[in-house]
Amino acid sequence: MPETIEPKTIIIYLYGKRYRVPDNLTMLKALEYCGYKPTRGVGCRHGFCGACSMVYRIRGERQLHYALGCETKVQDHMYISTMPYFPLEKQCYNLDEIEPTAEMIMHLYPEIYSCVSCNTCTNTCTQGLDVMGYIHAAQAGDFKKCAELSFNCIMCNCCASRCPAGISHPEVAMLARRLNGKYLTPESKQLIDRVEEVKKGDILKDVTALMNQSEEELRALYNSREIEQ
Repeated sequence: MPETIEPKTIIIYLYGKRYRVPDNLTMLKALEYCGYKPTRGVGCRHGFCGACSMVYRIRGERQLHYALGCETKVQDHMYISTMPYFPLEKQCYNLDEIEPTAEMIMHLYPEIYSCVSCNTCTNTCTQGLDVMGYIHAAQAGDFKKCAELSFNCIMCNCCASRCPAGISHPEVAMLARRLNGKYLTPESKQLIDRVEEVKKGDILKDVTALMNQSEEELRALYNSREIEQ
């Protein structure tokens, strides 16, 4: 029988209280290991829903770190706290009644012009996005660039939590992607046809067929798919 290697234990602090936990846990699992039962700030557990934003500091360091609790491993003498919920500034708009112009974004989110270019938002982003870059693109009315730079945003709100200008970066990015998709991206006939299939219920046949295939068959189908240029 192979020898089982037990994980070593380390000291962490949750909300200021000291705990000893295995060193192979994520911050979210450590929270539960210590007896906490979070009902907010828990989502997909695999790193891309943005629900489990946490802030931590390692003893002896000055810098605060922001991360997703489900994908970040604990470290010795890590001081951890979950980020409290706070509302972003989300404006209401009808996508059919607005246009992709700099004047429009100035009307809806004027705070983006208070950006001091400190780059704290980019340094805080859990996905490593150029957050300040896409805000500058939005200022210039370049919604295509803003949409591209913010494409992988998961709206965890870490950037907004640190912004001295009070900018709601994820909401600006969401608006840019919506504008880009509706007005700037070339029309896709395949997408239009697919939407019609969804409306008619025809897509259920394809979904049922996929569900009946094995993992190997699905992998082969995925790897041999035709990719449109």
